[in-house]
Amino acid sequence: MRAYIPNFITCLNLLSGCLACLMAFEGNFLWALWFIILSAVFDFFDGFAARILKAYSAMGKELDSLADLISFGMAPGLIVFKYLSISEIGITSEIASYLPYLGFFIPVFSALRLAKFNIDDRQTSSFIGLPVPANALFWASLIPALIQLSDKYTFLPFICIALVFIFSWLLVSNIPMFSLKISKCTWKGNEIAIVFVCMCILILSISNIYWGISLCICTYILISLLSNLICKKTK
Repeated sequence: MRAYIPNFITCLNLLSGCLACLMAFEGNFLWALWFIILSAVFDFFDGFAARILKAYSAMGKELDSLADLISFGMAPGLIVFKYLSISEIGITSEIASYLPYLGFFIPVFSALRLAKFNIDDRQTSSFIGLPVPANALFWASLIPALIQLSDKYTFLPFICIALVFIFSWLLVSNIPMFSLKISKCTWKGNEIAIVFVCMCILILSISNIYWGISLCICTYILISLLSNLICKKTK
């Protein structure tokens, strides 16, 4: 029975991802964000349950990737597609009608990221490239934040498009990024993760949820880049 528990949690991740897609279709970006957050929680606990119960399986690995593609690939892609569809892009040519489809770069590159993760044995304790849950949380929180400013700044859709290309590249890049998995409750060996969590608490306490989450993801990327530079200099 315990072997099915991680897969059940993974299915809850998938269900939440489907609901996030539905909310994105309807333009309800707040609920889309909450369902993606819920998916991220389930994504954490299915791996945690598998480790605690020692219930690893080939099916669970494949199911996890399929669920992640919906929750952290398709859902944020639809959010960006919907945002660009309802935005005043300011281009009169026919090109403007095709720009929203750039949002589907997110699920395409998320699929590449997940496939790469499944065959890369270097990513057991850390990541290479931006993890898909972090990417999804960035987009799900950034789009509502941009909508709040849409009346003041008409160029924001172009910022969004530029970020689509940047974050799609980050997904499949070879940049090492730290993991939040803590094996022992000690400072030594977990310094980066603990500092990051403290910074996130500070950011979320002084900003709204939209800007807060997107800034936390940016902080995650910056800390990863800085830690890589420091490691290279110390070698």
